[in-house]
Amino acid sequence: MTHPPRLRTGGRRSGRYGRFTAVTGALSALAVLAACAGPPDGASDPSDGSFALSSGTPRAAGPIDSFSWAVYAEPPTLDYTVAFDYPQNTILSNVCESLMRWTPGLTVEPGLARKASNPDPTTWVYDLRAGVRFHDGRTMTADDVVHSLGRQRNPDNAAAWAQVFQNVTAVTKTGPLQVTVKLKKPDSQFPQYMATAAGVVASKAGVEKAGRDYGTTGGLACSGPFELGAWHKGQSIELDRFDGYWGTRAKAGQVEFRFLTDPSARTNALLSGEVDGGYLIPTESYARLKRSVTGTLHFGEGLSTVNITNLKGPLGDVRVRRALSLALDRSGFVKAGLGGGGSATTSLTTRAAWARAADTTRKAAFDGLPSTEPDLDRAKALIEEAGAKGATLTVATSSIGQDVSLLATAVQAAGTQIGLDIRLRSIAPNAFTALFTDPGAREGIDMFPLTYYQSITDPLDLLANFRTGAYLNFAGYSDPRYDELVERATAADDPERRTEIEAKLQHHAADRLLWIPVAEWPTSVFLNRRITGAPTTIAYLYYPWAADVGATP
Repeated sequence: MTHPPRLRTGGRRSGRYGRFTAVTGALSALAVLAACAGPPDGASDPSDGSFALSSGTPRAAGPIDSFSWAVYAEPPTLDYTVAFDYPQNTILSNVCESLMRWTPGLTVEPGLARKASNPDPTTWVYDLRAGVRFHDGRTMTADDVVHSLGRQRNPDNAAAWAQVFQNVTAVTKTGPLQVTVKLKKPDSQFPQYMATAAGVVASKAGVEKAGRDYGTTGGLACSGPFELGAWHKGQSIELDRFDGYWGTRAKAGQVEFRFLTDPSARTNALLSGEVDGGYLIPTESYARLKRSVTGTLHFGEGLSTVNITNLKGPLGDVRVRRALSLALDRSGFVKAGLGGGGSATTSLTTRAAWARAADTTRKAAFDGLPSTEPDLDRAKALIEEAGAKGATLTVATSSIGQDVSLLATAVQAAGTQIGLDIRLRSIAPNAFTALFTDPGAREGIDMFPLTYYQSITDPLDLLANFRTGAYLNFAGYSDPRYDELVERATAADDPERRTEIEAKLQHHAADRLLWIPVAEWPTSVFLNRRITGAPTTIAYLYYPWAADVGATP
């Protein structure tokens, strides 16, 4: 499966990061999946123990009138069909809900669908909850689901999630509260994506009434614990508690999201109490926030890896890629570029992405991967063997954040030590996004930093990016054997069988260094002393996290 990226993209992550990532009966198999998927609680960084991972912050003691939240960019729209970036989804996850739900533990559970069943390999049946009210006052029916998923499939909408539906042949109403999805072929990934923005359901009448203005003005006609309130362009978005919510009532009466694009200003706002909390803390601020007496910095599973991608020019030779990988000081980058909040890796996927795999399969996926320690002698020998000594390479850098700028610098330093002439090309933050979407913007650039996060807890979400023609396959890699493995993994309904195939994909990609992996990067969240309850994992992109936030004990 290919899809738009979920990666480090621009001054606003599209701002900074962008997302360009068998059940039968009453979710019986899904219940098994939920029981075994997700990161272990309290997992710690194996490199230096400077941070620990958790699935959440202490539970709230009670309600709170309101709280404020820092986001690094203003969303261009809150239309769920183009909700592929951090700012949009951080807000939208509290307003719009999906057929299934990703939990803070990165497991999947029922959402607006009370039950999902898979009567045959190419059919998914979603039985909907009764009595779910939308913010526009209407009650959810199967017609709303058909319309919502249809908007994702409509090529005129240019939906960011369109590729999730590439194997879908029909979405039909098969009962007042039942929708049936027919697939061209078995697709293990499709039902998992129904817990992301790809599976959002909104009021058909509300969306049609808004027309072209949907997502930018007025309400969103969704069903979440909050509804869209005032949008002060260039400043903030307010969400108001929806008292007609079908689920657990939100603890806060209102949430204000403030747009703070400058990392220093965002950090100062957190330290001063101007805002109560925020995700995606600037890495350069970790140390200050750890020492803060105004609140606490938490870390959780991010399903994110920091990589070097594109790999054109002399890097088209795998020996040059291996040499550069061998020369990289990954641990040094983690300390400087990620503020010590991460761990060096030579794996493209995080260990938590393999949570549903058997121990033997997980071991097979990671055993035999190269060491994270530099080996300059071997790297120099590979450069000589490839005849690449003195070769000129250009790496893009940007002032987006030190995780980008310092990684580019680390690549330059590594190349210099092994005889390569690596030059930095600075890209303005608001233009960095184009590297991921416009081939013309990559002209003259051999490589650039890419932080990729997974939207589902399945290694294939990342590994499918190297299939022939995939959206993020910037180097144009093509191998029929790899493509065939991707097809087999996609069709494998049984998680154990699927992860066995994915382990082979992992080693294929690692051996050929289709991207150069550098580090795992956890989710970060800061809460001041007046609020608690927010999850710490990347689930906040699709889980209504703000509803859990309330007063501290």
